[in-house]
Amino acid sequence: MKLQVRSTSVAMVAGAMFAVAFVSANVVAQKKTAAAEAQVELARSQIEAAEADVKAAAAAVEQARLQLSYTEIRAAEGGRVTTKNVEPGNYVQIGQELLALVSDDVWVTANFKETQLAHMRAGQPAAIYVDAYGHDFHGHVDSVQASSGARFSLLPPENATGNYVKVVQRVPVKIVFDDPAEGGFLLGPGMSVVPEVELR
Repeated sequence: MKLQVRSTSVAMVAGAMFAVAFVSANVVAQKKTAAAEAQVELARSQIEAAEADVKAAAAAVEQARLQLSYTEIRAAEGGRVTTKNVEPGNYVQIGQELLALVSDDVWVTANFKETQLAHMRAGQPAAIYVDAYGHDFHGHVDSVQASSGARFSLLPPENATGNYVKVVQRVPVKIVFDDPAEGGFLLGPGMSVVPEVELR
């Protein structure tokens, strides 16, 4: 009987020790789980902070790219630089004239008399004699202005104010070159030409 009591006591002590060990192991596991969850939350917040830093850096790169684009001035079209008022390293202001650009797209503005326009139409062939080269270029009529050149001058004449003298007006006609590079000659604004339009 005494042996049975002892064995029961030992079994109860062992069961109690097992229960204590199980509870303490469970507490340790819960603490580890809580610590792991805290580390996950910390890592998540670090990821969010890093993503915010990446977005800020990308915005800074875009701003730097925009500022760099301001250092280049691009022409609206290709051509030749004629008058240059700026040198590398100069500071420029908004609206400052830096250079004059002559487009490769050249044409002739011929001021024909209004009495010569009766049979002139767009598309008619023209011969353009350039005084500088003594050479005839081939071209065609592109358009005829809708009014005389005097109407758009700084002080247009007013013939209705007592001036009854009839004055033949000049009307601008745009003549374009079929091949501006014809013969390898360099054409530019201000050159004297004599245009002849073949009327059909």
